Parts: sequence; structure tokens; C-alpha cells
Amino acid sequence: MMKNKWMGMVLATAVVVPCFAEPDAPYKDASLPVEQRVEDLLGRMTLEEKVAQMRIFHANKGIKSGKQGELVMSKDVVARLEYGIAGIKNPGEPDSPEQAAKLTNELQEYIIGKSRLDIPAMFVCEAYNGVDAHGSTRFMRPMNMAATWNVDLVNRIWTVTGREARLRGFHMCHSPESDIMRDPRFGRMSEAFSEDSWLTTEMVVAAVKGVQGGYDGTGVNSTHIGAVAKHFAGYGQVQGGRNFASIQISERDLIDQVFPPFKGAVQRAHAFGIMASHGDLNGVASHANPWLLTEVLRKQWGFKGYVVSDSNDIARLHDFMKVAESHEAAVEMALKAGMDVDLYSDLAYVHLTKMAKADPSLIPFIDRSVSNVLRTKFKLGLFENPYTSVGDTKMEVRSEASLALAREADLESAILLENKKNTLPLDAAKIKKVALLGPLLYTDTQDMFEQVTGDAVEYVSAKGFALTDGKRGRPALMPRDEKKIASLVEKAKAADVAVLFLGGDEYTSKEAFFSGAYGDRDLIDPVGPQDELVQRVKALGKPVVVVLKHRRTLSINVISDQADAILDCWDLSELGDLAVAEILFGKVSPSGKLPVTVPRSIGQFPFEYSQKEINYKKGYLFQKDGPLYPFGHGLSYGRFTYSKPKLSGKEMAKDGTLTVSVDVSNAGKIEAKEVVQLYVKDLIGSVTRPDKELKGFEKIELKPGETKAVAFTITPDMLMFTGLEMKPVLEAGDYEVMVGTSSADVQKAAFRLK
Repeated sequence: MMKNKWMGMVLATAVVVPCFAEPDAPYKDASLPVEQRVEDLLGRMTLEEKVAQMRIFHANKGIKSGKQGELVMSKDVVARLEYGIAGIKNPGEPDSPEQAAKLTNELQEYIIGKSRLDIPAMFVCEAYNGVDAHGSTRFMRPMNMAATWNVDLVNRIWTVTGREARLRGFHMCHSPESDIMRDPRFGRMSEAFSEDSWLTTEMVVAAVKGVQGGYDGTGVNSTHIGAVAKHFAGYGQVQGGRNFASIQISERDLIDQVFPPFKGAVQRAHAFGIMASHGDLNGVASHANPWLLTEVLRKQWGFKGYVVSDSNDIARLHDFMKVAESHEAAVEMALKAGMDVDLYSDLAYVHLTKMAKADPSLIPFIDRSVSNVLRTKFKLGLFENPYTSVGDTKMEVRSEASLALAREADLESAILLENKKNTLPLDAAKIKKVALLGPLLYTDTQDMFEQVTGDAVEYVSAKGFALTDGKRGRPALMPRDEKKIASLVEKAKAADVAVLFLGGDEYTSKEAFFSGAYGDRDLIDPVGPQDELVQRVKALGKPVVVVLKHRRTLSINVISDQADAILDCWDLSELGDLAVAEILFGKVSPSGKLPVTVPRSIGQFPFEYSQKEINYKKGYLFQKDGPLYPFGHGLSYGRFTYSKPKLSGKEMAKDGTLTVSVDVSNAGKIEAKEVVQLYVKDLIGSVTRPDKELKGFEKIELKPGETKAVAFTITPDMLMFTGLEMKPVLEAGDYEVMVGTSSADVQKAAFRLK
């Protein structure tokens, strides 16, 4: 595209486009080192231009496609772009991919043309399950991704996501969610990967490397986008499971468990951005925490990207957190702590120009933040490649290959929780009629099942009842309707097998927004008459298969007791029920494993598998001990057997390694995949230690009768923890190695660290 070509563009106000950039300025020379380009450009900028590079606003301020597909901007947007901008969130989100590409090209052309120094903007999206924009491939949610326990597969999903984002004209995504998630009361649970630090770290690293252009990251300056790992730090453990609540985590647990996924994103995957947490951290607001944002993130970990606020949170240091006397005081606190970019707010960094003129001591902090933003833009290749190809966008976004990848991932993420008397797989040759019933049944579910079984099986399908009234802000539960329940039971009575689609929907588990919207729960039992439906259908004497769909862990005691089989699907892709049908009818063996522990009730909280060993001394009155389903659990149509794990030695030097190996065999009659899991336990420590910790996993595929050897290397860093003096320690002593099919089904070996 040629600069300053405005044909077809409609503006809500007249704009004069100055052009003062020097064509041969050093910062425009892509052959020079990035730091030299940053220094040169920063030295040419006015204070107003610098502050503009510290703000991001949302496209809903007035950026859209007109009736003829032309760019339309409001007067508000034009005013916001007077001195440039760090970035804009979600331009073109409601448009088709190709229209979004056209819009972002025109928007970028305007911004560069308006800029005195030709500084482009970053366009930013969300990417929980693919690019969160119309027409993009909708993959499953991160919790599903972790349930695959397949790092390569997750990397490929995020590689496609990064490519589709760049093709639409995006350059950064506020993803992946890098918190460990241990409280299912929290409505945003499925946005994260797991309850476990190791599994989450591996998934986050795979996601960041994928979205940024593969493991070598070479695509980030042209074909892919930068990742912003969030929410730093501990956001998945807000008190009471309530969005915006405080976060209380011991410093030791913070270092040993919460930090590793973020550290992996920074040091292993080289994430371009970090987003701070809405909450505080042990009393210190995250957006004003210099220890967190500067000491740990930059000095200890060497982070070179930019730190962005969560929505409006810098101003909320005054309005909400009540740690700043005024908005100006909030700005100074955040700036000095290490907050580079203000997301959305018109009450925070908008004051910086005036503040810096009155107090020049703020300018070095401004220069630090602007340098971090400019460095990112140079690394993204925006000065050389600010536009996207509309033709490529139309061909590549939501391609057949991307949809096939979504299906592959769905198949690997579904978790077979129960399979009593080998109810599954269903035999299409013996079953004449199947009832597809329940509140989580979709309009296209039957069509997808028919694609799998053809004319061999007759289906009857009915949703029956909804769980909520569907109100986005504060949904209400629907009253019990006997006629609707009885109708579902009658349909089940006429079928050979009842497949019940149960769990929760997008209204029973969601983000609780600041403006009065709720999304968290104080209970995690299934809502509505779902338990009753299972019991009444079970009483018919027909096989009952439950397909569980949800966005938070549910305590499914009645379902577990009554159902003959349970396929736990969390929140699959747009083609999810196709995978469900293939698994139920035995086209593919399920291979997903639980990325979280399933408790019997919320009263067992905390219930993550890696609690301190002393937490398991006593159970609860009138309740069975242990979880309903353990972390790492997942059944298969294969029948796997494990040999006794073998260690390469009985002792390990502090600077050495050990290898643990095991033979895994498929004694079943169907080809299947298995996730071999490695756990380690420190038997005696100077501080109380976890009962066990995941330290490795590998997903393998075995034909009937096949055996494979799986080996893991135990390294010193796997055994390190934060000791009495709050420093990393590696303590001599006895350790236990556990290898198996879940955290509760393992075989053990022992060694001593010298």
C-alpha cells in the first residue's frame, strides 16, 4: 500500500496529515541493531509522542467498516491518534477476516501517515481458543489443550492462531493465560491450562513459541504475532474465587509454583509482553509492585518486552485498590513500578505529559517504557511490514487444514472418566436408536453424529431445558419444568442408549466484569435439574452415557454414580461434537487426561494433587477421602500395562542426572494413545514438601500388543525448591520417583541425592 492514499476512507472529522520523517533516519534502517534503532527514534520524539506510545484504546471507541467496506473513524478516535498510539485493541473484530485485513491496512496507513515519525501501531487481539474475532478458526479452550498432554499439538494450534491473527492485521495477543488454576469457583477457569505448575509451564511455552512463529520465533516479524503472558502474578488464586479479589500466596509458593509458567514464557519462549494482574499480591497492588514488575521480571529474569495494564487498572490504584491518593499518584506509582502501557483508561497515563512537564524526573521512567514499546514494534517488523495481504487472508484463515487441526485436538483432549462394564465404545451394528438429550446439546449435534454413523443408527434429539435465561451480565437460573424433564425421559425410554449432554455453559462460568456482571460461583455442583435427569433416565434400565461440557470443574457425584460412562469434554472446538461421536462409536480411543483434580465438593478446597503431604493426614466427617477423580486420570479403549520403573542408578550427584525408564504395553484390542506421567517426591526436606510433583510426561501411541520404552531424565533443577532462607536449594537426601497413568496410579522407585 502507498502511504497517504485515502480513497474510500471516511473520517468523522477533517484531518491534516503532516510528513516530517527523514527517509534515511537510522531508526528506519532494518540492518542496524534494534537497540540502536530504539535509541535513535526515542531521541527524535516529543514528550507528547512518547506518552502516546504508552497507551492502548479499544476499537469500540469508533473504528469500524462502513457500508462500502471503507474505514470509518469517530472524532474521538481521530483525536486519540493525534500524536500516534502504542496500539488499538480488536480493530475489525466483528468483520470477516478479509474485511478485517482491509480495515487494519487502512487504519495502519492512516496512523503512519498521521505520525510525524512514521511510527506504526500494534493491533491487539485475545486468543483463548484461536483468534477471538469473527471468521477465525475456533479451537478448544486452554484447559482442553492441557488435557491433551501433547506439547507439539498445542504448539501447532497456537502457530495457526498466530498466523491467522497476523493475516487479519493483528500484531499482539493478550494471551496465553499463564496462571495455575486451582479454584473452580473462579469463572475464568477454562482460560488457563491446569492446576499444575509443570504442565502449565510446558503448555505456556508451547503456546508462546507457536503464536510467535514457531520454536525458532523467526516468523514474529512478518507472519506471526507477539504474545502477552498474563496475569502476572497469581491471578488464578483470587480469594473466594471472585474476580478482582485479593491474592494471598506465600512467597515460597509464589516462587516455586506460580512463577515458573511466567518465567518459562519469558526465558524459554521470549514472550513479547506481560500483563499485570487485576489483584494485589500479599497486600501490594500488582500494578504498583516494583519488586514484581522490575526486580523479578526484568532484573532477575531479563525480560525485554513491555508490561501492559489489565483493563483500566492503573487508574484503579486510586478508584478501586485505594492505594493512591489520586489518579496522578496512581500514574506515578505504576510508572515507577514498571508499568509501560496503560490499557483503555482515560484517567491514568493521559495525565503523564502534564505531570512530566511539571516534574522532569519522570522522563527517564517514560523513556524506559517507551523504549520497551518501540523495541517490540521493531522486533515485530512493523516499520518494514506494517500491512497484511488481503488475498492471503481470504485463502488461509479458517482453512481446511486449520479445521482438521481443531478436530485432531478435540479427539486428543476428551477425557474418559468412567466406563463401567465397557459401555463404550458403542456398537453401531447393534444399536438401533440413540437419544441425544440435555441442556448442553447443540443444534448441529445430531448432524455431526450422523456424519459418523450414517444410516446405521437412528437418532432422536432434544435439548429439553436451558440452564439459565442467557442474560450476559447476571444470568438467572431457569425454574424447574416437569413437562420438559418428563419429555426427555420419554425420548430416552424409546431409545436403546441415552446420551446426555450435561455440565455448564457460557453463562454458568464466565468472566465477572467490573460493571456489575457476575461469573463466579460459590458452589460447583451442576446447576438445574441435571442430576435429577440422570437419575430418572438411569431408572429406565437403559445404558446412560454422559457427555460433560463445562468451563469450570464440577463436583459430579450423582452423575459419576449413575452414569455408565462419562466423556469429559470441557469446551471443545466448533467441530467438537464430531469428535464426541467418533469417540463414543469407537472410531478413535479417548486419550485425554485430567489437567485438574475433580473434588467431591467445594468443601475439600484446597484439593490440588500437589498439596503438602501433611494435608492428607485427616479427611472429613461423612465424606469419602480423596478426590472424585485424580489429576492425570483418563481411561482408554486400550488396556495399558506398565513395567516396574528402572533407574540408571541408586544415587545422583548434585551436578548429575538419572534416567528412569519404563516399558508400556497395550494389552487391548484397539490402537490407542497413553500419557506416561513422571512424578517426584522429596521424602525429607528442610521445609514441608508437596506429596508429589509432576516432573515430566510423554504421550505415546501403541498398537494392540505393542510395547514401547519410555525414559525420563531427572535433572537437579527438578529437585530444587525455595529453602528456609528463601533461596533456591538442592538438598541431599532420599527421593521417590513415580511413573504411571495418573497421579494416583503409579509405580515407584527410589534414589538418593548425594
